[in-house]
Amino acid sequence: MREHGLVRALTLKDAVGVGLGAIIGAGIFVVTGVAAGVSGPAFLVGLLIAGVIATFNGLSSAQLAAVYPQSGGTYEYGYQLLTPGFGFAAGWMFLLSKLSAAGVVAIGFGSYFSQLLPIASPLAFSVGAVVLLTIANLFGIQKVGRINLAIVAVTLLSLLYLVFSGIPAMDAGHFEPFAPFGLAGVAESAALLFFAFTGYARIATLAEEVRDPATTIPRAVIITIVTAILLYAAVSVVAIGVVGTEAMAAGTSPLQTVAASLTAPGVQLVVTIGASTAMLGVLLSQVIGISRMMLAMGRRKDLPAFLQTVHSKTRVPNVGIIITGLIILLLTVFGSFEFIVRSATFTILLYYSIANLSALRQPSRQQIYGKAVPVLGLAGCLLMSVALPLNVILTGVVLLVVGFGVRVMVKKL
Repeated sequence: MREHGLVRALTLKDAVGVGLGAIIGAGIFVVTGVAAGVSGPAFLVGLLIAGVIATFNGLSSAQLAAVYPQSGGTYEYGYQLLTPGFGFAAGWMFLLSKLSAAGVVAIGFGSYFSQLLPIASPLAFSVGAVVLLTIANLFGIQKVGRINLAIVAVTLLSLLYLVFSGIPAMDAGHFEPFAPFGLAGVAESAALLFFAFTGYARIATLAEEVRDPATTIPRAVIITIVTAILLYAAVSVVAIGVVGTEAMAAGTSPLQTVAASLTAPGVQLVVTIGASTAMLGVLLSQVIGISRMMLAMGRRKDLPAFLQTVHSKTRVPNVGIIITGLIILLLTVFGSFEFIVRSATFTILLYYSIANLSALRQPSRQQIYGKAVPVLGLAGCLLMSVALPLNVILTGVVLLVVGFGVRVMVKKL
């Protein structure tokens, strides 16, 4: 095995599939219930705000990926348009947040799947999923793309079945009072739901493996965000109409609560299957994105150089994939570090702030959406960061400092 380049094999359909697989996961199956609890039915307004801010961020990322179609996404943009420090900060925060989130998602998959097939413990299913998806990633990006599309299709169909099953059972009274917690509740729900949309960045991280990236990536990002907003809105409206926001917020599985109150044949089973495949889709996209970020950072010696290894036949970063799988496995078995999970909000906002700053630094001829888009995206990130608890911000800063310490040690090797 020696170093080779990656192969451009992903089509527009594949890229959209990766984006949707990353977005339609814990956000729609869990976070909608949390958002309902903090703002009541007005979380629909928070959803719209989150979608608009996510769109600005997504367009900035798409504009950058069209010009810099390399693995690493914002890590590369920060390096090339800002400073190496900004680039490293983006890459390090991406790795921390996505690795930790992957452990949580793997645990979530085991919890759901054990309900469908109660023949083993949830942990056994979680471990099995991590191992199988890591192995699948080693067989090449085309095969992974096909697996991902199949997973996303099942998730989408399950959610559509829930929506159409729930429409006849909706009660308009569940939308009153609409905003019991006022503007503060709406703002908090927007911040919560924004993080549910951030998976579209995975498309930019895979830019080196997308065909005709200058055209495909902007289209894929826009299609992904619009589809996700419409799906979240449809599911949320039906969920509120069927059971109300108090019932949604009462448990950790709001959509299963909705399904349990419906009489459509097999709807509870379908939703549980959809939740399981949604977690699988997110986990698969995490392995893809994390290993490509490791590849990019290994190339610049911000992480050990062996991470840039690409398999001569399958043309995937096999070393990065194996290490990613091992770390996720450890986090799944021993539990994700809670303080890292809590700081995910800060890390994501930092990541997208750097993306918007990079887009602002692009020459005017490259700014296909103008300066207003990255300005509004950056403003949205900064406004949401103001609302974060101080301990979350401080944890994120400490993790960033640790990262720069690791970088210094790696450079000395």
